[in-house]
Amino acid sequence: MSSPSRPGRWLLLLAWLSFAAEVVIIGTGGAVRLTGSGLGCSEWPLCTPESLFPTEELGIHGVIEFGNRTLTGVVGVLALAVLALTLLHVGARRELRRTAWFAAGGIAGGAVAYLIADALGAPGFVAFAAVALLSVIAAAVAALRTIVDRRDLVLLAFVVVGGVVAQALVGGITVLTGLNPFIVGFHYVSSVVLVMVTSAYLVRAYERPGPREWAVPAWFATLTYATAAALALTLAFGVLTTANGPHSGDADVIRTGFDASVLAHVHAIPGYVLAALLAVLVGAGAILRLPTLRWSLALLVTVVVQVAVGVYQAREALPPLAVGIHMVLAALTAAAMTVVVLRLKRPGSPAPEPEVRSGLGATAVAAG
Repeated sequence: MSSPSRPGRWLLLLAWLSFAAEVVIIGTGGAVRLTGSGLGCSEWPLCTPESLFPTEELGIHGVIEFGNRTLTGVVGVLALAVLALTLLHVGARRELRRTAWFAAGGIAGGAVAYLIADALGAPGFVAFAAVALLSVIAAAVAALRTIVDRRDLVLLAFVVVGGVVAQALVGGITVLTGLNPFIVGFHYVSSVVLVMVTSAYLVRAYERPGPREWAVPAWFATLTYATAAALALTLAFGVLTTANGPHSGDADVIRTGFDASVLAHVHAIPGYVLAALLAVLVGAGAILRLPTLRWSLALLVTVVVQVAVGVYQAREALPPLAVGIHMVLAALTAAAMTVVVLRLKRPGSPAPEPEVRSGLGATAVAAG
């Protein structure tokens, strides 16, 4: 069976919207934290013990927190739409029906788990989300066992759906733990990973399916992976620095731990290494005319802007707007790095069609 062609415009549009929503929710999540609205809603999934929606007493903090929760629903709907259209695109209608049954089973099982946990005095929503996440994983395993064409797109679409469910679970735990800095940091890192996955989906959706081959020299690929490692370290220390900074997400949550000023200097070291490595990648890409050049250049520009924003916020005592911009740019930097890494390979040359002869020539060849 031949592999499906490029996805249709509706699937591509939804994939772009899914990517944009993952970036936007990082911005709104940052707004929740930077405005001290992390506990604007004291419960999860309800906003208060008596109401799903924020009450007048909660003020602007409740509105900001509830707005971020609402956007989570939008992200989830887009992820489900991309998954459904991807399964239709590869002709996996039976797998789509099976996935719908898994979803229904996950909701029903989650409801039972919620009631049991609530009766035992445990967080019901955590039990519900855990069962829902298991159903997504089971559906993905079942579908990928039978799907042959464009398994890369199917897998990435399932990862996004599972990631959204997992993010809802982590978000609930964040509230229940009173904005534990490690949980908050993990919540952000998970959001960045989803931005990377949605960007990977877009890259693969625009490429011809089939085997892939290296498009760059081996030393360049190794240097690119080293650059990606430097970016990972920069992000990790950035999250750790922010976790020990003044923006805890709530005025009553006081953080103690590592010295944020020292961590800021540690965070800068891999950042400068990252910028230097990217300069080498851009220079080598320009000289060798490699397919990674355009995205390497875009990545370098983003990192330079990030460095400038980082220096500014450090000198100005971490103004909330600058911190928020820094958070969103970090996600876009990770997305651009994902594209650069995927551009190290390109679709292989299609196998030549066997020559078909007709008439007396074909008869003579067969006889020979």
